[in-house]
Amino acid sequence: MRTILETHAVTKSYTVDEITIKAVNEVSLEVKTGEFMAIVGPSGSGKTTMLAMLAGLLAPTQGKIVIDGQDLSKMKETKLTKFRRQKIGFTFQANNLVPYLSAQENVELMLRLNNNYDKAGSERARELLVQLGLGERLKNLTSQLSGGQQQRVAIARALIHNPQIVLADEPTASLDTDRAYQVVETFANLIYDQNLAGIMVTHDLRMTKYVDKIIQMRDGQIKQIIDNRQEIMSFANLPH
Repeated sequence: MRTILETHAVTKSYTVDEITIKAVNEVSLEVKTGEFMAIVGPSGSGKTTMLAMLAGLLAPTQGKIVIDGQDLSKMKETKLTKFRRQKIGFTFQANNLVPYLSAQENVELMLRLNNNYDKAGSERARELLVQLGLGERLKNLTSQLSGGQQQRVAIARALIHNPQIVLADEPTASLDTDRAYQVVETFANLIYDQNLAGIMVTHDLRMTKYVDKIIQMRDGQIKQIIDNRQEIMSFANLPH
């Protein structure tokens, strides 16, 4: 495994009524290929802000984020947008699927945005959806899919362009327990099978059973990093 993502004392500050608030405060971490991490913490802990910075959607106030040896802060917006489309897969809490496109067309859309759509790409989109259990739903519109099915389409869309890093913001927020487990397990298997780096923000501590490491954030800082590969522990007493 090699380090694909690293942050160095990343801080994100906002000024409200002349008061400076640090949503993220000097966070340093690294993620390797073939590694799946979860960021957990109470509301307002900075986990979603952190994920947005890792995705290149939000610029840090201080510190730097390096992905595949590239410092995001040194990129102009045009280059950053292209880099994000090529290297990063992102699933939002809301699926953001295009309602008038089919499941397969929603996945293929990322290829079209990258000017990389061809017959092989279309076949890969189909194969991803089949792998995610949606082989009979390829032509269905968003409104014809359940919440869990929509989330799996979003996962396929995040993976279709062969990114090196996959980021997921509360991917199970709108799902029932059985579907939530199914979605995260599938997500984890794809990360391991394709040797990607994955980071998931979640409020549901039950979902952390599928990850290698758990990063607990509070007040914008990392308070604890738990290695799931070395120990099994209960998170019932973690703050919510």
